[in-house]
Amino acid sequence: MLPLSSNQKTNKYLKEIAQDCGIHKNITFHVARHTFATTVMLSNGVPIETVSKLLGHNKLSTTQIYARVVESKISEDIDNLLIRFETKKLEPNAQTKQTIF
Repeated sequence: MLPLSSNQKTNKYLKEIAQDCGIHKNITFHVARHTFATTVMLSNGVPIETVSKLLGHNKLSTTQIYARVVESKISEDIDNLLIRFETKKLEPNAQTKQTIF
């Protein structure tokens, strides 16, 4: 339904938009895909397998190129893991519970 533009034309439009917005960086469709994959998806906890499908990659190894892990994400993941460990310590062990009928 929507007209399809070539990659060149899309990049030209993106450069015009960036200029109008006062952005002085080289913006391309590839940069947009990379930002979507890393900043929007992976940094917000979306599994790499899901990102791979969304990007249309056949191999997970192709998506791993996009998967630069940022230091803040590593720290956040470790903090979440520690919280899970603490929560499990406080929960009674499910194997030692007796079921009363």
